[in-house]
Order: sequence, then C-alpha cells, then structure tokens
Amino acid sequence: MTEFNTRLVHGPVQNDNQTGAVNVPIYTSTTYRYPKIGAAVQYDYGRSGNPTRQYLEDQLAALEHGTRGLALSSGMAAIHTALAIFKAGDHIIVGDQIYGGTFRLLNQFFERWGLSATPVDTRDPAAIERAIQPNTKAVYFEPVTNPLLQVTSIAAVAKVAKKHDLLTIVDNTFLSPYLCQPLTLGADIVIHSATKYLAGHSDVSAGAVITNDEKLGDRLYFVQNALGAVLSPEDSNLVRRGLQTLSVRMDRQQANVKAIIAHLQPLPAVKKIYYPGLPGQPGYETLSSQAKGAGGVLSIELADNVDAVKFVDSLQLFQLAVSLGSVESLVELPSKMSHAELSPAEQLKAGITPGLIRLAVGIEDQRDLIADLDQAFAKAI
Repeated sequence: MTEFNTRLVHGPVQNDNQTGAVNVPIYTSTTYRYPKIGAAVQYDYGRSGNPTRQYLEDQLAALEHGTRGLALSSGMAAIHTALAIFKAGDHIIVGDQIYGGTFRLLNQFFERWGLSATPVDTRDPAAIERAIQPNTKAVYFEPVTNPLLQVTSIAAVAKVAKKHDLLTIVDNTFLSPYLCQPLTLGADIVIHSATKYLAGHSDVSAGAVITNDEKLGDRLYFVQNALGAVLSPEDSNLVRRGLQTLSVRMDRQQANVKAIIAHLQPLPAVKKIYYPGLPGQPGYETLSSQAKGAGGVLSIELADNVDAVKFVDSLQLFQLAVSLGSVESLVELPSKMSHAELSPAEQLKAGITPGLIRLAVGIEDQRDLIADLDQAFAKAI
C-alpha cells in the first residue's frame, strides 16, 4: 500500500472489530467502559476520541505525509484550531488573498484576545521577511488563492519561515493531498476545509488539521479536545467515503476545466482566464514545481459587453452557489457574493472586477457544461 490511489481506498488498519467488515464501523457511543480503575484506555469520551474519527484522522495524516491528523466539524473549526495554538501578544503573517472567513476570524475574533496579523503578498519572500516582527510566530497562506488563483511557492515561504524560526501553516483546500502535499515541501501544519474536495458531495461540513511534528500535534489536539468542535462519527464516515474517490473525481474535474478553457479561449465574450494549470498562465511554473495540477476551479473575466449578472442567472447546469470541490458544477459572482462586503474601490484593488466569474467545475459531461456556458453567453450579450 505505497501508492496514493491505493491509500485513498484502504486507510491505515485499525484492528477495531472481529466481523471482517471492509469499512470501519460507525461508532456512535459517546462514552466507553473502563475495564477497571486505573486501566489505560484508548477511548473514554466521544469528544476526546472516537474509533471512526480516528480512522479518518490516521488516513488524513498518512495522505499528507504527517504524523498526526485531526478531524473537525468544519473548515472554520480547523482554521480556529490551528490559530488557537498562539497566545495574546503573538503576531502572524497572513496571505493578502486569504479566505474571507479566515480574515473575519482573525480580525473580529483573534484580534480581541491579542493575536495580531499582517497581510502580505506571500508570492514575494522578501515581503514576508520585511513583515517579520520580534513576536512573529507563523506564516499562514493559501498556495492557490480564491478567486484569482494566485500561486505561492510553499518551499520558498517555508525557507524564510525556518530561517526565522516561524511555523508555516498552509490551507491546502484548493489542491487537496492528491495534488499537493505541503508537509513534504517544508510546511509545519496543513489545513483543509474537508467540506470541499475531500468529502466531495456537498453533503457534509468538515475540517482537517495535519502536522508532522508530535509536539505541535499535542498542542493542536489540546485545542480540538478543549473546544470540542469535533467531527461526528457519521460525518467522519462520509468524509472517509468521499476520500475513496478523491483522485477519480479530481481527474475528471481537471479534464473538464481544460476542455472548458479550450472552448472559452477564442470567445470574444471572455476577456481573461485565470487558471495556473496551463502553460503560459501566471503561476504555472511555481505550481508545477509543487503540485500535480491546479484543481477544478477557474475564474474568467467577461468582456465589457457581457452582462455578468444575467450570465450567471442564465446558467442552468452550473448552479449559482458558494463552495467548490464537489461532484456538481457551481458558479458565483465574487463582486456580488463572496466579496460583496468590500467597496467597489476595495474590490478593484483586490482584482475583483464586476465581470469576474468563478466556476467550480464538477464531474458532469464536459459537452453539457460547455453547452450551458454557451446558452448563457447568448442571453447575456
């Protein structure tokens, strides 16, 4: 069981039952019996540990080449867990294009307890170095950002971080361990919104935190157990099941993305395409050095004569919804949805134009997806 695709299907053996079941059972018990006073037991209470969740956590650690995995109740719970290892007075450097929920958590929650953050363009190692303060503890970033798909070198960030004794924390949601394994590139902590590619079916909210450092693992587990935002046994099983088809789904999604791009490139209705998985695209060389692909998300900027609102409202197969990484295709208009809280000037500064569209491509037949885009263009021009 050395190859990735095999390890997706067959996680670490748990030796948890005598039935011969090919899948780990769903253990719903919230408490566990002690054989006697003073006995050492692996499980005592569901928040602190659960055999179904343990299977998933061990598998996540193995897929990311880590030593400790934690399964949380959402991606935000995972981010919260990773950031909660810091204390009042600490400072971290964060990517200037991080997920809006992470930005909100930092500025409306952690700032209150004295954790400060400085946003920088993490594509520039010198900018990271300039932002380091005496109390800086970590660099937190996304190797592929949303929605402009800007690419940061994990190895370059980790080199700067290690030079200054900082932690490197990577949100790997957009790529998944199938395409990129940040711990092998120097990262210390990897985060996932497992709601997205890992689970892959828009039917479970989940998060994951993985590390290859035992002391860090203990600190992260303390937060997981203390806060209690653990993934339920039933949801752990759904993520486990989703993982089994991760590579199959992502291969189809990426093939669909490339077919869509090939169709869109000559169209006058499309001004610009953002997808670093193709030669000639910004970030392609960096991405190719650290990942097997760019995932199933692309963004397009429509020409000035295309009504962006009418375009997204006219799509039928692409569903107008937030999120990504699932079997169905989704579309969103960042200026009106994910980045609506920014003023028009702030949006433009961040590269969010009124005509920017984000497509999260699913596993449907690419011919149907292309036909859906074409009929929406016809209505929006």
